[in-house]
Amino acid sequence: MYELHFGVPMAGAVLCTLNIRYDSTTVSVLLRHSEAKVIFIDSQFLSVVEGAFKILSKQVSKLPLLILVSDPNQPSSCTKNSPSIYQESEYESFLALGKLNFEVRRPEDEWEPISLNYTSGTTSSPKGVIYSHRGAYLNSLAAALLNDMRSMPVYLWCVPMFHCNGWCLTWAIAAQGGTNVCLRNVTAKGIFDNICRHRVSHMGGAPTVLNMIINAGEADRSPLSGKVAVMTGGAPPPSEVLFRMEALGFDVTHSYGLTETYGPGTVCTWKPEWNVLPPDARAKIKARQGLHHLGLEEVDIKNPRTMESVPGDGKTMGEVMFRGNTVMNGYLRDVKATKVAFDGGWFRSGDLGVRHKDGYIELKDRAKDIIISGGENISTIEVESVLFSHPAILEAAVVGRPDKYWGETPCAFVKLKEGFTTSEEDIIKYCRDHMPHYMAPRTVVFAELPKTSTGKTQKFVLREKAKAMGSISKTITSAGASLRTPVNVLAAVIHRFELEILGTEPVEEVIPWLYGVTRMDRLLIVAP
Repeated sequence: MYELHFGVPMAGAVLCTLNIRYDSTTVSVLLRHSEAKVIFIDSQFLSVVEGAFKILSKQVSKLPLLILVSDPNQPSSCTKNSPSIYQESEYESFLALGKLNFEVRRPEDEWEPISLNYTSGTTSSPKGVIYSHRGAYLNSLAAALLNDMRSMPVYLWCVPMFHCNGWCLTWAIAAQGGTNVCLRNVTAKGIFDNICRHRVSHMGGAPTVLNMIINAGEADRSPLSGKVAVMTGGAPPPSEVLFRMEALGFDVTHSYGLTETYGPGTVCTWKPEWNVLPPDARAKIKARQGLHHLGLEEVDIKNPRTMESVPGDGKTMGEVMFRGNTVMNGYLRDVKATKVAFDGGWFRSGDLGVRHKDGYIELKDRAKDIIISGGENISTIEVESVLFSHPAILEAAVVGRPDKYWGETPCAFVKLKEGFTTSEEDIIKYCRDHMPHYMAPRTVVFAELPKTSTGKTQKFVLREKAKAMGSISKTITSAGASLRTPVNVLAAVIHRFELEILGTEPVEEVIPWLYGVTRMDRLLIVAP
């Protein structure tokens, strides 16, 4: 995938990386929406794409060319059940067809698309976020500065490259002459071993990765030879996590952004005078979202109705809004959603926050319904859609339940049809059979759903009930404790909130370059 971050744009095509946790249905939807011509796929995930091709073959006349990337050291999911329905080539053989004197196809305009990144909500309403060459270039520079990268850094990849093109660090590390250390499976032992073996200077990861590190058993840990700079995103890490990371030799910086802002849009830049503060106070400051980076023109907290900036009192809440070079061009083939997102000339995040007197912003609430689990955004609408398809369920509503390991996980409140019975285990299995596993509820509560006088489900009541249940993961956070660590955690790091329309009407005036999307016919989809 790293090679394709360079080869695809240099060929004049558009890169689109897909989450390895997507199922066949989701992949088929995105292949059709993007009109992909080529898909590169790791042999480990071939069965997922074969399933997607079976679905897609009933909808389109020609399937994308499949380029298979084989790894002799890893198990393959090759099935070869129906090889006749698609064209296939092997990656190394495909490269052998190239020419060393190939002339790079440079963009005619810096606002032309370089990549496409899909947000959550992909199955019901695909939102393909378009990145430009200009934005990717500037965000790469900003990412290097945010990570305090000097020449020849050694970067450990715990941030999946399918998320916002790895925060654009894929390009930033190359520009700095750096070394990439890649992990197929993210484990605590793998992190410590590779840091020591390769003398890693920088890494990134979701709060779940930090939790994995601090709860690693003694057998999995190795003493660090020097400080390792870590950038984290997603939900603000608890102060205890930051304190324990610091004690292990990691210097953590917290960032905030969305898929629509190329990943990190703000960073909590550290001030020397904060060094004298006690650990808890330092950790609380580090959990803020901070200031915008140089690639952005501005980030502000505004009243979403009046578009006036809120006072910097640390109390008055407003919506976090962005504008500048590293904000998306728009949503692919969705002019209406793009207009709504940029209503008022700013990109509306749907997140609520405050601004402190020092100018630093801090999130206070998220878009109401999105669940952030392990850095991944989960659309409750999609989960509820699957629940409603269960033969025994009459009503369903999904909210986040606190989870010491994942941050939060889906909790489903359901009302059964009269005369029907089922179990929590059955519903969870049903969901896992019909959607990506990470999106399936881990808790099911059978109850009447609270409603307003107009019949709308009162999700704020359900959120309080889920919160009162406490954490579903029995994570032990005392020093030296061990943590159950999934082998295949490639935790995402960027908030990818679905847009929440806060009662404003879209304006007619739009920024011209938002809709000047060209050359999407040469789109390539890349899956790891």
